Amino acid sequence: MRRRSAVDSQNTRSIETRSDIPAAPAVTSTNPVDHATNTQTSTEDPATLAVTGTVVTASFNQPMNPASITSDPPGTQPTFTLKQTILGTNVPGTVTMSSDNRDAIFTPTASALATNTQYTATVTNAAKSALGVPMLTVFKWSFTTGSVLFIARAPVNLRSAGSFAILTQTGITDVYQSAVTGDVGTSPITGAALLLSCNEVVGTIYTVDAAGPPCAVTAPSKLTTAVGDMGFAYDDAAGRKFPDHTELGDGEIGGLTLTPGLYKWGTGVLISTDVTLFGGPTDVWIFQIAGTLTQASGTQVHLTGGALAKNVFWQTAGAVSIGTTAVFEGVMLAKTMVAVKTGATVNGRLLAQTAVTLQMNKVNQPAL
Repeated sequence: MRRRSAVDSQNTRSIETRSDIPAAPAVTSTNPVDHATNTQTSTEDPATLAVTGTVVTASFNQPMNPASITSDPPGTQPTFTLKQTILGTNVPGTVTMSSDNRDAIFTPTASALATNTQYTATVTNAAKSALGVPMLTVFKWSFTTGSVLFIARAPVNLRSAGSFAILTQTGITDVYQSAVTGDVGTSPITGAALLLSCNEVVGTIYTVDAAGPPCAVTAPSKLTTAVGDMGFAYDDAAGRKFPDHTELGDGEIGGLTLTPGLYKWGTGVLISTDVTLFGGPTDVWIFQIAGTLTQASGTQVHLTGGALAKNVFWQTAGAVSIGTTAVFEGVMLAKTMVAVKTGATVNGRLLAQTAVTLQMNKVNQPAL
């Protein structure tokens, strides 16, 4: 048998240490996904509410070196590019990184991408990991925009008001027995104006004083903050710009199927028959209503395609009426009173700057 030489041992150690070589970075997911169709043409920034062309994101399997991806010089993208597929036209924009350096985010300079157009995004192998290892290959993916200009809206930030199923400033009346799933509160009015019984609420009842139901928690500071946040949320929804639809149906939306977006009316809105909201679980609907909102008895707001109640916001300046046995979906941001009639169901939140009236209703808060 041949004796193992020193050279053999050295080679073996060399092979063993190769496991210490850092793995090459790779793109693991993208937004939009590869071959996506009917993609929105614009994105609304959730922090600033600024509207830009559709933001494109590449996510990596490890932290990256920002200097190898961020635009240099400003206004160009040598590592991360977006182009119209057929014409090869470059889309001007900037590249930033997420806080953990795992997401490269391309933001177009223009307010919208072109409609009915295929785009190709590219991350070149000049992109390097935080350890300086380059990508092994160039990564490309494509998506196609929809036929109309469409902004992917950011959801309204409810802040601490988002922890309540019902929150009011001037009280909650109730015809027994209602069933509320979620926390309930009223402020600055005394707890005596909150007329729900303890056995009607699966959650915590908060009041500003000890005059509320016997199970209530006295928390004036918490309620003051939540009511303030409710006002901020109302102003956020009311202040959104560039509506996708104005005065749709002259205020009558019964019988319609509504896609995600920002809707604005200078009048009241009526739901005389069932209305359908069609979209995915991350899509957002914001309804800006200058007048009243009336939902007829026995009608339903249907969420289809994976749409979620937490992403539907009804900003209403006038009084709100949800008819007998009706089914309402979404977050109500009401400037005045919300009247929920006998046997109606609300899957969402009732955040009213005056009062909420209940009559043997079910109110189910959505997941955050």
